[in-house]
Amino acid sequence: MAKKTDVQLPDRAKEALGVAKEAVGVATVARGFGKVALGLLGVVQVAFAFLAFWDLAWRDGDDVRGPKPVWVPVILINWIGPAAYFLAGIRHKR
Repeated sequence: MAKKTDVQLPDRAKEALGVAKEAVGVATVARGFGKVALGLLGVVQVAFAFLAFWDLAWRDGDDVRGPKPVWVPVILINWIGPAAYFLAGIRHKR
């Protein structure tokens, strides 16, 4: 078994090592924040699609532009589908 020896580092190297350790800690926190943000964005997207499906299911067929079954695969397109349904798929009464 190899014998562990203590290495004496110059002060500047110790300082650089401390900065590097701090940078790794910041990067780890940033990566964790990114995962949380992506998770929240995914939840919002699923909720948006759910609301579009719910509205499509309960809305009268005369109030929807085009056949209702056509809107099902359209709504499945992330972000664009539900937005298209709410903006163009519903006949807005004026």
